[in-house]
Parts: sequence; C-alpha cells; structure tokens
Amino acid sequence: MSIEVIVAVVWGVFWVGWFLAAITATPGARPRRARVPGLLFVIAFVVLRSSGATGGAIHSPPVRALGLLLLAAGLGVAIWARVYLGRNWGMPMTEKERPELVTSGPYRFVRHPIYSGLLLAMLGSALAATLWWLVILAGLGSYFIYSARVEERLMTTAFPDAYPAYRATSKMLIPFVF
Repeated sequence: MSIEVIVAVVWGVFWVGWFLAAITATPGARPRRARVPGLLFVIAFVVLRSSGATGGAIHSPPVRALGLLLLAAGLGVAIWARVYLGRNWGMPMTEKERPELVTSGPYRFVRHPIYSGLLLAMLGSALAATLWWLVILAGLGSYFIYSARVEERLMTTAFPDAYPAYRATSKMLIPFVF
C-alpha cells in the first residue's frame, strides 16, 4: 500500500469518526451562519486525488516518516481536544445555550487545539504524501484563524471576566508562538 493511500485512509477514518462524534454534541447550539469546513476539506481532497495531482511528492523516507508522525500527532491532538470538550463541542462559530469554558487538557496550551491539531495533521500529510496538502492547509488555515477570532469574541461575551484572563495565559493556535 502506498503512503498516499495510507494518508487518505487515515483521514477518511478520522472524518467518519469525527462526524459520528458530532451526533453527541449538546443540542441547542445556535449556528451564527452556515459552516462547512469539513465538507470543503473533503471536496478539495477528492478533487486533488481524482485529478491525479501527484506532483510535489516527497521522496525522502525520513521526511515521509516525519510527516506520518506529524499526521498522527495532529489528529491525536484534535481528538484529545474534542474528548475534553465532551458534549460542549459544536460546529465552528456556534453559540451554545449553556457554554462552559474549558481551560484544561490541551486547552492549557492553546485556546483552539482542534484547529491546531488539524493544521499539524495537514502539514504532516504534505510531508508524507504530496505538497498539494499545503493548498488545503493554507485554505483551511485561513478559515481556522477567522473562526478562532469569531469564537474568541463569543467566548469573551459569554465569559467577560474569565476568558480575557485565559487569553492572557495561552496562545491561540501554536504553543508559545501564536
């Protein structure tokens, strides 16, 4: 089995599990507007795969191994963060009727670890399979930064004392950096 197929299977299993887990999210979330980043990700991935876009493949075994490690670590962080949120998880930029401020687990290190994990996994996919993953990384990275900023405004409104204090002690997406 090629490394590209392994990367595709890992992402496929991840998204199936992620969407099944979405069923357990707390009902009553009010989306601010329609959000479809997962769908956009799947469409971009299918288009790249079906168009035969294999240019930019990495041929160095150590770099590919590092890519697989980053892919696994990134998805692990995203899953860890999702588990920590529990039933409080929802689609990006949604308002919960009874939100909870989670600052433990992966949220000790960054305020948006699900986004961080997915970005790390996409970088790993680029190193393991093909640099075309960087296109997906750039597109979804922009969306994640926008979403994080909107979510931070929502959290500041919901937790006017606690959230600014939390922001002062943590980074948005990359520990110790940003």
